[in-house]
Order: sequence, then structure tokens, then C-alpha cells
Amino acid sequence: MKIAFVGKGGSGKTTLSSLFIRHLAACRAPLIAVDADINQHLGAALGLDEAETAALPAMGAQLPLIKDYLRGTNPRISSAETMIKTTPPGEGSRLLRVREDNPVYEACARTVRLDDDTEVRLMATGPFTESDLGVACYHSKVGAVELCLNHLVDGPGEYVVVDMTAGSDSFASGMFTRFDMTFLVAEPTRKGVSVYRQYKEYARDFGIALKVVGNKVQGADDLDFLRAEIGEDLLTTVGHSDWVRAMEKGRPPRFELLEETNREALRTLHRSADSSYDRRDWRRYTRQMVHFHLKNAESWGNAKADADLAAQVDPSFVLDERLLATPQPA
Repeated sequence: MKIAFVGKGGSGKTTLSSLFIRHLAACRAPLIAVDADINQHLGAALGLDEAETAALPAMGAQLPLIKDYLRGTNPRISSAETMIKTTPPGEGSRLLRVREDNPVYEACARTVRLDDDTEVRLMATGPFTESDLGVACYHSKVGAVELCLNHLVDGPGEYVVVDMTAGSDSFASGMFTRFDMTFLVAEPTRKGVSVYRQYKEYARDFGIALKVVGNKVQGADDLDFLRAEIGEDLLTTVGHSDWVRAMEKGRPPRFELLEETNREALRTLHRSADSSYDRRDWRRYTRQMVHFHLKNAESWGNAKADADLAAQVDPSFVLDERLLATPQPA
């Protein structure tokens, strides 16, 4: 299942996504972690030092390779150059799977060791470079993530965890519809709650499964505030953590030493994510993918590609877990 962590800047979404990734890894779950924020902090939260974080390959820099691989033998796509971030898969497209090796993972993913016997495959959209400053939009960077999610087929018990851009910026693309569960991290403040309300309003018409994780909750008053402002969307809360403080200093203890109250919060997230997969509507999922592709094609994609990108849509294709058993095109 595909899981997003969102929230305003400074809410702790990267910290909580990294804790959830560590939890899944400790459960021996097949797992891919994706840092889709151009402010690249997920690698550090998973224990990489500054040099290791900087050395992570940028997905945005590998777009030609990604497009060429995913295109496969799809006859509706005339060339990899005509693919845009929303191009949907069709008959003949190559799909990404969580439990496999492929040229995209080889180029874009790195294995991060967590505790002695656990690890995670990490991918990162990549930061702004000096040549981007003042002339590039960061959405062009995260487009590689969106294209990969559009072509990723996953099954129950498999996880793709994405640390998203801050605030409501993820609504600048259709990527917010790519997830079975979205966890919004909110502090017990008016600003923290306002991001939740904005996100819920934007997501209302798209059937987005949204739950709130209260973070930096220090007592009964904080909890009462969140319950009053958020209601039944409040799933669980996380309080002070000496383990997290040590991790932020670069000296994390073994994950099994995380405070039990916070470990239980992670188990609650896990149960909620698992239950969301059972409600996945593959046809709606594919329909939304096509919807945003047609919008982008009309808005800017056709002009950029000098082609009618609506022709890339395969009307009979549905992204479905049954495709996990289908051999990749040659």
C-alpha cells in the first residue's frame, strides 16, 4: 500500500515518517521509502550523515532513464520524450513492483541500513541545484516521483512510504490521489489545524483516506484541543521522545528502545494503513490518474510535447494487483 505523510513545515512529518519506516522495517515488511520533498531530510532522519544524504541519487536527474524504462512497448507512447509526469501506464508499459530489482531502482534507490539487521530502500526526488535557482519550479523535480507512482503496482503487506512536500503544495499535482492512506501530522496549534482543514477541503471530492497524527502533544490540554478541532479524523498522538532527540543529534539508540507509548502510536498507524488497502478501488485509482493526465496535457503537456497526449490513455487498462503476476514486456 502507498502511504503519504503530509503537514506544515516544522510539524514533524519527516520525523514521523522516518519512525513509521523504521517500524515497518522492524516488522520485516517489504518497503520502499521516498523523500518527495526538495528539502531533503528523510535520509538524515533514517541515520545517514550529511555526505551520505548529499550522495543520494536524484530521481529528477534520472527522468530520461525512468521514462525509457516505463514506456516499455506501449504503442500509445511514440517516444520517451513525449512522456510527462502524469503519463499513465497502458498495455505494454513496464510497471514497478516493491519486491524486485530493476533499472529505475538501480539508478535511483540506495539501501539504508537502520539497526544491525534491518534496512530500507530509499529514493529521493533531489534538491534544487545551483542551475535551478531562480529559473526552475520544484514541481519539475517531484514529477519523477509522480511518474513512478503512476507505474507502481503493489500488493497487500507491501509498503511505499512517501514524505511529501510541506503544507498543501502537493495539490499542485495529482500525486495526492496516489495513496491508500494519507497521514497528516498536526501540532496542537491553530496553524497546525488550519493545514488539516485546508487539506481536507481540497481532498474532499477525491475520496482521499485522511487521518491526523497529533505531534508534540504535551498534555491533556493539547489533546483536548486536537479532539475539539479535528474530531474523528484524529487517529493517534505522539508526545515527547528522548529517542527522537537522540536521533536528531545523530546518536539514535536501537529502535526497540523507542518509548512504548510512541511505539503503540506507530502500531496504530500500521493497522490503519493495512485496513485502507482493503478499500482500494483500482478503477477509481486509474480513473483519477487519467483525469490529471488529461488536465496536464491540455494545460501545458500538449504544447511541450508538440503532440496530443490524450492519445497516451489506454481506455481498457486498469492498474490492478493482478498485474503483479504478469511478466514485464521485453
